[in-house]
Amino acid sequence: MSRPMRVAVVGAGPAGIYASDLLIKSDTEVSVDLYERMPAPFGLIRYGVAPDHPRIKGIIKSLHNVLDKPELRLLGNIEIGKDITIDEMRDYYDAIIFSTGATADRHLAIPGSDLPEFYGAGQFVGFYDGNPDFSRDWDLSAENVAVIGVGNVALDIARILAKTADELKVTEIPDNVYDTLAQNRAKVVHMFGRRGPAQAKFTPKELKELDESPTIEVIVNPEDIDYDAASEELRRASKSQDLVCQTLESYAMREPKDAPHKLYIHFLESPVEVIGEEGHVTGIKTERMELTGDGNVRGTGEFTIWKAEAVYRAVGYRSDPITNVPFDDENAVIPNDGGHVLDPETAEPVPGLYATGWIKRGPIGLIGNTKSDAKETTDMLLADWSAGKLNEATKRDPEEVTEMLRSRGIAVTTWDGWYRLDAAERALGEAEGRERKKIVEWDEMVQHAGPEYEI
Repeated sequence: MSRPMRVAVVGAGPAGIYASDLLIKSDTEVSVDLYERMPAPFGLIRYGVAPDHPRIKGIIKSLHNVLDKPELRLLGNIEIGKDITIDEMRDYYDAIIFSTGATADRHLAIPGSDLPEFYGAGQFVGFYDGNPDFSRDWDLSAENVAVIGVGNVALDIARILAKTADELKVTEIPDNVYDTLAQNRAKVVHMFGRRGPAQAKFTPKELKELDESPTIEVIVNPEDIDYDAASEELRRASKSQDLVCQTLESYAMREPKDAPHKLYIHFLESPVEVIGEEGHVTGIKTERMELTGDGNVRGTGEFTIWKAEAVYRAVGYRSDPITNVPFDDENAVIPNDGGHVLDPETAEPVPGLYATGWIKRGPIGLIGNTKSDAKETTDMLLADWSAGKLNEATKRDPEEVTEMLRSRGIAVTTWDGWYRLDAAERALGEAEGRERKKIVEWDEMVQHAGPEYEI
């Protein structure tokens, strides 16, 4: 092809930015418009990572380098399917890559799951990360809290609940989050995993850092440190998993730390019911499990009721469908063959539509997995372009799509606008002796980051 390929990438989190970068670096001449529903980019990094993890948020620096490239244009504050439809986008782009993430919580169907203090992890993460889509307030009156799940999201929630507000004051949390955390009454936090320590989904560094807070005592019951043949094989096959097990073993063997907040990590305890009285959570019931030799577990018929006035489920996220794009409701992904979006009726690729990231494979894997995922998708797209399999856009001038958005009165936010929003947040933080204080309100973000029509 003699003219540049025009590609729209929908979702400006790591998945979308990595895909954009691969396209720009390819031997094919490509111009990319990166669409984002939020007024600000970075997706999961901005709104899904706990504020006391600056190491992970440092990934933003590398993403910055991609977004600085002239072949890439950020168009924020635009909801695909509402502000511009997929059919309309086909007029302006040869291909569309969907890289939207996942913020909705998967349901856990156990008795008591309808009680008001049974919370989804995503709801709480959205609150403390200042996501404008989520509540500005949170009830933290529970002194005893249960967290279902033994992955990094569960770990983040347990840690945020067990830390003091002043420990988190140095981070980018906005005022409403600090003020709410200052009222937190949690003294005891229980985490529950139905399998053994070798099946925990923690990363070693995060698990080890959990114990660095002077206010948190991490407690593991020595009886929970159990491995079957499959568990031992997992340890041998993965240095990371072995380090996780070593850290958990050290927590189980040490002397009490006597910190004011207790954080218990339980294994081989499967939550079976949220206990309630008079319409409110009072506890959680678990069944003791035992390993079966192959890494799976079975119930023992031994039950325990643990005191809790609030229960958080961290059992996975769900992606939301995009209007007029095929969607697999059961698995909460766009049906695909590794990159091409598939028509659910024919199982054939839909010309010009692609998927990457969590909307493609579900909310699993670390941020690093997203890079290889994006390469698989972009390789397919580039091959299709070279083979002439794409229906070429008829409106190829980049200004045509921005002219159309302007005509609809959409307050488009841009990459230059992000620099202004970034400067505003840093100024707020500097006034209090910290790096940044996040702006929460949608309209206020738009005021800093847009609208701009001279794009």
